[in-house]
Amino acid sequence: MNGIIGLAGNLIKKFYMKTKKEIVKDWITRYSGIEIKSFGKFILLTNFQQYVDEFAKINNVKVDGLDKNMPSASHDNITIINFGMGSPNAATIMDLLSAIKPKAVLFLGKCGGLKKRIKIGDFILPIGAIRGEGTSNDYFPIEVPAMPSFSLQRAISSALKYQKIDYWTGTVFTTNRRVWEFDSKFKNYLKKIRAYSIDMETATLFTVGFHNRIPIGALLLVTDQPMIPEGVKTKIIDDKNSQLYDKKHLIVGIESLKQIINHEDTVRHLKF
Repeated sequence: MNGIIGLAGNLIKKFYMKTKKEIVKDWITRYSGIEIKSFGKFILLTNFQQYVDEFAKINNVKVDGLDKNMPSASHDNITIINFGMGSPNAATIMDLLSAIKPKAVLFLGKCGGLKKRIKIGDFILPIGAIRGEGTSNDYFPIEVPAMPSFSLQRAISSALKYQKIDYWTGTVFTTNRRVWEFDSKFKNYLKKIRAYSIDMETATLFTVGFHNRIPIGALLLVTDQPMIPEGVKTKIIDDKNSQLYDKKHLIVGIESLKQIINHEDTVRHLKF
């Protein structure tokens, strides 16, 4: 009897997950609904399911994991994943992606423009992100900057120029606050730090990507102007902007990754 109990105990222990590698390997399948081998080596990240649906439509493929936390679609070694909103989800997806060791990750995010000259529909290619969210503090001290892969940002720039699309460069402030547009004190703070835009994910993605040695970049689409009352996003405005700009945003992202794939460029900006 003792032998049987001991054997059962050993079998149970066999299924314990003790290391990060074991955990993320299991969880990425649990969260996405697909096996690791089904992921492409080049990843597009989004917060919006319509991007995944449009990617699937363009490439005539199915959407996987619609009943899971992180639906996705894959074609030609590129996988697009809807990871949800906010910095905790951003940290989670970058930890999970360490299971597949992607060659490049590109975040197609939406942001609020903080400068008067930045208009709705403009693109921002962030040269860095300000870590105002707190989540990234679990990975590095605050002194460590949140930076993208330079080579990946260069590929995005080339894709934009090829399609004759202008863009802004600057910093993005990442916050955990979703409702702040009424707060004059917070707005004054945003003016002082001279950020070009504000979102809820970019700094976390850059920081946790660096932590996991994953090359990552971002292309942000300006969808509102939250510093002025008439610029605060509404459902009507958001729906209109999605129809006007989302597909262009997605296509630039796809073309950016294809450029890297076709030229076999390395996009690591540091030797890890």
